[in-house]
Amino acid sequence: MKNEINNIRKVRTYLLNAVNDLSVDQLNMIPANFNNNIIWNMAHLIAAQQGVCYKRAEKNMYISEDFFNAYKPGSKPEKPITETEIDEVKKMLFTSLDLLETDVDNNSFEGYKTWNTRYDVEIKNINDAVNFIQFHEGLHMGYIMALKKIVTVR
Repeated sequence: MKNEINNIRKVRTYLLNAVNDLSVDQLNMIPANFNNNIIWNMAHLIAAQQGVCYKRAEKNMYISEDFFNAYKPGSKPEKPITETEIDEVKKMLFTSLDLLETDVDNNSFEGYKTWNTRYDVEIKNINDAVNFIQFHEGLHMGYIMALKKIVTVR
């Protein structure tokens, strides 16, 4: 699982570098025909990883229920978030992976219950969950890059 988690870490590093020069306003901008923004997608990566790996395993998440509910699948941005909140999301992209790696190493996910994603992917255990997160990260990276093109048009 170390390789898979490192792959997620690489995607998140690339993502962070790709949006590093964007302003708070650009990160919060919701373009026409979109229902979310760049920072929502970044926070969603954290919420989804916590939901798929911890909540689905009936383990305590490392994020608050409020954070999870604000960025879970089906949610949308309710208001712009501040620079301080953006900085926290950027940190959480990596601290959440560090915690996941430790918990996987410690076999903290015994008894994971099988479920199917909305993409009809069966998740039977934490290995399946981490593999699915890699797919999910790539999907949202595409959304973020499309949003970046729009918000950086001058």
